[in-house]
Amino acid sequence: MTGRRRLGLVAAAATLLAAAPLSSIFKDWTWLMQCLLTVLLIQGAAVATRTFRFPTWAQTASMVAAFVLSLTWLFPSGGEFFIPQPDTFGHWMDLIHQAGEDTRSYGVPVPDRDGLLFVTVLGVGVVAIAVDLLTAVFRRPALAGLPMLAIYSIPVAIYLDSVPAVPFMIGAIGYMWLLVADNVDRVRRFGRRFTGDGRDVDVWEPSPLAAAGRRIGVVGVLAAVVLPLAVPTVSGGLLSQITQSGPGIGTGPGNGNGGRINLFASLSGQLNHSETVKLLQVRTDEPEPFYLRFGVAEVLTENGFAHDTPKGDSLSKGLPDPRQVAATSAARYTQYQAQVQVTDRLQQNMAPLYSYALQVGDLKGNWAYDPSQQVLFSGRATTKEQQYDITYLRPTFNAAALRQSDSLDPGDPLMAFTARPPDATVEDKVAALIAGKDNDYDKVRAIYDSFSQEKGFKYSLSVPSTGKASEVAEFLNNKAGYCQQYAAAMAWMVRAADIPARVAFGFTRGKAIGNNTYEITNRNAHAWTEVYFQGFGWVPFDATPSASVTGSARSAWAPDVDRPAPAASTSTGPGATGTNSSAGPGAAERLNRAENEGNQTGAAGPIADETSWTGLLIAGGIALIIALLLLPALRRILVRRRRHAATVPSPAPAVLSAEGGEGITDITVTSETGRAREDAHAAWDELIDSMIDYQVPVDPTETPRITAQRLIRESSLTGDPAEAATLLGTAEERARYARLPLQGAELAVALTRVRSGMAEGAPTGTRVRALLLPPSVLLSWRLGMAEWSTRAAERMTSLGETLSRFNPRRLLNRAR
Repeated sequence: MTGRRRLGLVAAAATLLAAAPLSSIFKDWTWLMQCLLTVLLIQGAAVATRTFRFPTWAQTASMVAAFVLSLTWLFPSGGEFFIPQPDTFGHWMDLIHQAGEDTRSYGVPVPDRDGLLFVTVLGVGVVAIAVDLLTAVFRRPALAGLPMLAIYSIPVAIYLDSVPAVPFMIGAIGYMWLLVADNVDRVRRFGRRFTGDGRDVDVWEPSPLAAAGRRIGVVGVLAAVVLPLAVPTVSGGLLSQITQSGPGIGTGPGNGNGGRINLFASLSGQLNHSETVKLLQVRTDEPEPFYLRFGVAEVLTENGFAHDTPKGDSLSKGLPDPRQVAATSAARYTQYQAQVQVTDRLQQNMAPLYSYALQVGDLKGNWAYDPSQQVLFSGRATTKEQQYDITYLRPTFNAAALRQSDSLDPGDPLMAFTARPPDATVEDKVAALIAGKDNDYDKVRAIYDSFSQEKGFKYSLSVPSTGKASEVAEFLNNKAGYCQQYAAAMAWMVRAADIPARVAFGFTRGKAIGNNTYEITNRNAHAWTEVYFQGFGWVPFDATPSASVTGSARSAWAPDVDRPAPAASTSTGPGATGTNSSAGPGAAERLNRAENEGNQTGAAGPIADETSWTGLLIAGGIALIIALLLLPALRRILVRRRRHAATVPSPAPAVLSAEGGEGITDITVTSETGRAREDAHAAWDELIDSMIDYQVPVDPTETPRITAQRLIRESSLTGDPAEAATLLGTAEERARYARLPLQGAELAVALTRVRSGMAEGAPTGTRVRALLLPPSVLLSWRLGMAEWSTRAAERMTSLGETLSRFNPRRLLNRAR
């Protein structure tokens, strides 16, 4: 075989290897089979024409002709037989237009759509012809890397994070193979080779310079792959993994209908994460906003709930009126406005949105809306640092109206949402619960009411979940889990009652920070169940124990099953002034406390008239010097105030009800049970710093109880200070080791008493130093500086070693 034909075959193989990154875009492998057939036909034509020594233009024409015949066979219009007709080209234009619509309607991985497949085969075929000409005809294999790079740029432009490293390495291997094949062919055409001492070298024996070049090439490829993986990147918080192919934000274990993403696994990680991260901020004129949602899991198989790829029109075309989807005279709709501000910690291609959205404005990038899933999605843009407005409707209806909803016909398309894996245990439980119920709502309420503490269910974050059906069935037996297990279990049981149901993912309302604004963090990540009622649409039911969910909300049709029905009270009527239900229990009090603290830090009283600016400058300079000298003390005061604010006990859950109209929602909002554990940790940190300030030795190996006893003994605490120290040790011990932390204790008062007791027994110099130059603050700053300098020295040393290790001169010397 001549060199040109051999190089042509290598060029075809390199093109197919360069197309490996496309595997991260498509869900199936149809594209690969079609591209393989097309490249083989193109290269077959090239080999045939080169065998008979056709001129260059004939070789090019033969490859183009084979390419067109391949497209005609794979994507026919219906009226041709291998030979393209005028209708064929019109059909191809329609496929290109369809591909453009699909890129705006689908997120990766995409299904096998004819338009997307045609564009893929078209691009790979063009690249195959270009690489063949540059390699076998013009003998410029290095330039062939440009069209091969064009293929790789497609997933790079579409993927939100980064293309997996393995496909890139496969493409790089193809390119290096192309360069090596060209080098070998040049040597063969040149003739014999000799070393520096005159020895004859075989054709396949590598020369020292070639070996050094290969080492440099391998090092370069490895550096291009490894270094980006080693560079730290900012996490997208809850939703940063939504477009990755592994476990991340998604809906199930990855084998769903169109879903390769795992909402359950990522939600578990976010709720168990030790750090609280602010994700977004919402301002709305709705008095009692419900949950923000961004995705649904609606395909239930033996592998669990899975996410179906959303489909819809571009956001630029506007949103459909949700009242046309589920119109009923029993529901009353109220229009509200909301402004959403996303931080840089939330980076995903599904935007948080209120249900029944009418309009979305100022959202940057190409976004589309799926009216069935009520999901706002994009194939390229992300929510990172986005600011957009939402106009939406809030429907209000009551249980009596839902009871009038008729069951769906067996042939209704929505009955597809009743599909579930066979499980005799679940079927028997559901049959027993809905026995004697003659309407869908009563059946759903019987299932919903069964997830109560009275029935043995409890909240636990220690239970892992991937959303598999077997794990949901296990949850029904163990009766311990958190929101994703509750939501999935209820949706599965409702389906067992032949009622459409699915799982929704999003955020609870968050914490009210004033001015109708709510701060939402990763702690507000949540999952709940949506049930379809004819004439009403998808109605939310949150079966998770409300006392364990920050910003939890309940409604008249799905009340809190763990609390008795609230009696009529003037304090909870529409005109009452009380805790804002949107903020959760205690949120209003926390807000007022923060405002009061802010007022304490400012200057009080009017400013006297001053005609001399010199006096003001002198006074300002003196104040600045004093502030710098008192900076450690100020830092200590701020830390103590923050910890005291965190340890103030929250009030009991508040129930707000609206009266005076049919269908007005009753909502119960509860506090986070994990707050007690965080309060104990904050109080213990403050106690440890106080011990350092008053020169009481701290032993980190001791248990909280032993430390508290030693503090009482060494500081000679008696009476209330001794009892307060014992209380703080008990609270920290319960927070670390007990199943349930200590709740309701006055930890802030206990801290004040302990600190006063230590101050009374300490010398005057120790008290002054603790006030003006707190040793705890100085120690913290000193340790921080030492850690920073150590890390900087390590990084400089590592950088020097890396640069010396990859010195090209060393590679050349080693090759010699």
